[in-house]
Amino acid sequence: MSLARNTAVQASLTLASRILGLARDVILVAKIGAGPVGDAWATAQQFPNLFRRVFAEGAFASAFVPSYARTLEAEGPEAARQVAEDALRVLFAMTAALTILAQIFMPWVLLLIHGGQADDPEHYDLAVLLTRITMPYLTFMAIGALLSGVLNSAERFILSAGAPTVLNLCLIPAGLLGTTPVITTQYAAVAFLIAGFLQAGLLWWGVARQKVRLSLIGWPRLTPAVKKMLLLAVPGTIAASGTQINIIVSQSLASFEVSAKSWLYAADRLYQLPLGLVGVAVGVAILPRLSRAARAGDGDAGSRTMDEGLGLAMALTLPAAASLMMAPVFLIDAFFARGAFTEADAVAAGAALFHFAWGVPAFVLIKVLAPPFFAREDTKTPMRFALVSVAINTVLGAGLFFWLKQSGQMGFTGLAIATSAASWVNALLLAATLARRGWYRPGARAVSGIVRAFLATLILSAAIWAMLWQLPAIQGALGGSKELAAAIIVLAGGFIYTFAAFLTGAVRLSDIRQALRR
Repeated sequence: MSLARNTAVQASLTLASRILGLARDVILVAKIGAGPVGDAWATAQQFPNLFRRVFAEGAFASAFVPSYARTLEAEGPEAARQVAEDALRVLFAMTAALTILAQIFMPWVLLLIHGGQADDPEHYDLAVLLTRITMPYLTFMAIGALLSGVLNSAERFILSAGAPTVLNLCLIPAGLLGTTPVITTQYAAVAFLIAGFLQAGLLWWGVARQKVRLSLIGWPRLTPAVKKMLLLAVPGTIAASGTQINIIVSQSLASFEVSAKSWLYAADRLYQLPLGLVGVAVGVAILPRLSRAARAGDGDAGSRTMDEGLGLAMALTLPAAASLMMAPVFLIDAFFARGAFTEADAVAAGAALFHFAWGVPAFVLIKVLAPPFFAREDTKTPMRFALVSVAINTVLGAGLFFWLKQSGQMGFTGLAIATSAASWVNALLLAATLARRGWYRPGARAVSGIVRAFLATLILSAAIWAMLWQLPAIQGALGGSKELAAAIIVLAGGFIYTFAAFLTGAVRLSDIRQALRR
């Protein structure tokens, strides 16, 4: 199946999930608002969101898929099934033990990620309770990640991409049923737990349909194959999760400014959209191909796959980043400023979104540039770069946060600046190392495509500026509705960029026909 088609499957199902996720967040943000309760809810989501992005969105699969695919090709389906089952039991035992320990020590664990509000017993205890409820999501996501890896190895992306939708389908009713901010957070935390169980069950059913019969019943065995997989998976997971670890660090520092976590959470909901739709989708789709090319020693096939993936990723990411940079406050206000989340909160969240936006291309590039390492079972190099990124983010973020805060400005914007800057360092290190080792350099066609996409993005930016200049007239024609105005501008921007992409040659009809052909 073509890379474009695989990416389209992954991206379209992720888009459906993200649209539902936006509806979920609009409901929850309006019910909970910004402030201590909102910060407690953001804290309770840190672990589930981290594990969802690490496991469900490809980071763990990036390490597991090459190992599983190699065994499948070299030793056959039964050997691969046994490796998957042994790995599943070990992973389940490890994550279940971690979850139990976290339940016991949660008040002290949260001192690391919510310590800035430890002197507020009422809301700190709420954060502890909520996080205890959501923590078992880790175990379900670990199981789901391995099952997704089995499906992705067979280039079956529908269930692994669609499973996150279950989380939104559980959280939306929880948000609607909540009557107060505190009760809403409690309902939503329980919904997280239920969603994890249902997601793992759905993926288990999907793997069974592929005639891969796995069982959790049995003593976990650290076989040589499992040990090798874990040696690859642990650094690989850290490597693919650098951006998410940076977000955790930023959220931890944000706990020292009341409402900052809530504002960062609102910004996160929007800039994660292109990362999930493009970066994760392309990264997941290219990994099986790169793994086959690496095993066959076919460097040309690997380079063609990377050129196609890089060009596709940047053609879709650059316009998204430009749009978020040009209208951050407008977008936050249109989507989230209602109920307990005020227009002042939208202005604060918009300031963070602007600085996250210029980091969006880097967030996506990391997802595209890491798979060539994973395909060659080199997970340590990307891990080192991710840790460098985390160190930069921690030092720069802490410095900017406290400096801006002491000078009377919004300290949390410094955290967004640090996250984006650290991600660009990570992306550049990955690109430079690939080139130095001779594993990948962008070809002329990829470079030309990126330049053309940049030109099309400039046309889009000019159009967005004109629409924002005429915003009062647009809203007036729509009865003063900011939501309709945002929808019109977003849709118009999509059409304008499509036209500009064809005009500049960033996208050609012949390329689309070729990409969709098997």
